Amino acid sequence: MKDSMEASNGSARGGALFLAALVLGLAVRLASLPLPGTGDMGVYRLWTYNAAVQNPARLYGVGGPPGEWHRLEFDGTDGVITYPPLAIYELGIAGRVYRLLNGGAFPNTIALVFAIKALILVFETGLIWMLFAGIRRLTNEATARWATMAYWLNPSMILAGSMLGYVDALAMLPAAAAVYASSSGWPLVSGALITAATLSKPQCLLLMPGTALVILGADDWRGMLTRALRYGAGVVLAAALILGPIVAIGAWPNLWFAMSGLARHDMLSGNATNLWWIIGYAVRVQHSLDMGVWNAITAETRILAISRFMEVGYPNPRVIGTSITILVMLWGLWTGRRARDWFLLSAVGAFLIHAYATLAAQVHENHLYSAVPLLVIAASRDTRYRRLLWVVSAIFALNLNVFYGISEFEYRGSYMVPRMMSVLDLTVWLSLASCATLVWHAVLLKRVCADPAVLERRGDYRRAITT
Repeated sequence: MKDSMEASNGSARGGALFLAALVLGLAVRLASLPLPGTGDMGVYRLWTYNAAVQNPARLYGVGGPPGEWHRLEFDGTDGVITYPPLAIYELGIAGRVYRLLNGGAFPNTIALVFAIKALILVFETGLIWMLFAGIRRLTNEATARWATMAYWLNPSMILAGSMLGYVDALAMLPAAAAVYASSSGWPLVSGALITAATLSKPQCLLLMPGTALVILGADDWRGMLTRALRYGAGVVLAAALILGPIVAIGAWPNLWFAMSGLARHDMLSGNATNLWWIIGYAVRVQHSLDMGVWNAITAETRILAISRFMEVGYPNPRVIGTSITILVMLWGLWTGRRARDWFLLSAVGAFLIHAYATLAAQVHENHLYSAVPLLVIAASRDTRYRRLLWVVSAIFALNLNVFYGISEFEYRGSYMVPRMMSVLDLTVWLSLASCATLVWHAVLLKRVCADPAVLERRGDYRRAITT
């Protein structure tokens, strides 16, 4: 009786702590909604307005000269769309709600920022529900609570979400659900969800090979073929639903041209503290030695254009970065080829995103986002991933903060970690840490994927999912 009462009291205390964590995470996010965010928020305002007042399928343009982007206008600014259509559709829904609440008007005020960030918060809420429900079903209540808090109170997720206003959560929810569907033996659902994620943020395409590992889980080649056909059917079905309206009005060439623009960004690293940020720093030091070795080494570094990098005699970094990234990702897929449960598949997916964010050229500061929720899932079952989760989260949070603070425009100087407090620019130290952490991640993935105890869990998860 005494043991039963103590267990009950412990459960009640755990439940109260969990509820307090949920309230705290929500309060921080709600308080962050009015912050202006980064410069990307100006682009999101433009897209949200146009998607709300006209057919979103027409925003990429219809016809016109090859190689010409369709330009949009809003409140004295203009721009083009560089995101896939599902994210634009979702921003359009938020815009229509905003317009309705304003009696048909569309004021370009902080309330519009609030509305866009509220959309992000809706997807974050959906993600923590999925984390909690999925992990509790496969493990237990305590583990599900830990995972939920590890995401919900994670400073990097708060910064990258409702504080700075990145829209990665719009893609992360279907991406994480796609990995879950893959582990559950639902290839059609998995293919559809990962396609939806990719048509929200292109970086989720990197997770498609990981979710496709479900095909290898069949017992024979006929089973593999059946799963492959179902997975492909899910991809085609989701693509048809999302891209159909654009193709129907003849805007497919315009969409294709807009998406190809992502490969033309003229920067080694878009404020991402990774391998190419280190290379950009080294090139700047080399060409600044006339100001003195010490001054060149300790100067604050900044984005280096790819065109300038090649102009001074170096090879095309796009080719080099892409080649290295593909090779490392192929190694990760081969290493994790026997992964079947949600936790190990998430670990493989996290490695794929981490490799891209660290090794590819033209990566932006927010592109590491997807690795964190996937590491939360992996770490909820395998405690060996927990230290890696905290280190990756810390690097990601600092990467965002040293460039933007808690908002790129307001409060920036007061809430930024000083870049030069470490003598050598802190972003360079973070980049070195990112590269070292990727090596650690690779070693851990190899060790975990070779662990017989991990691979033997597959039957346990299948029974849990099907009951």
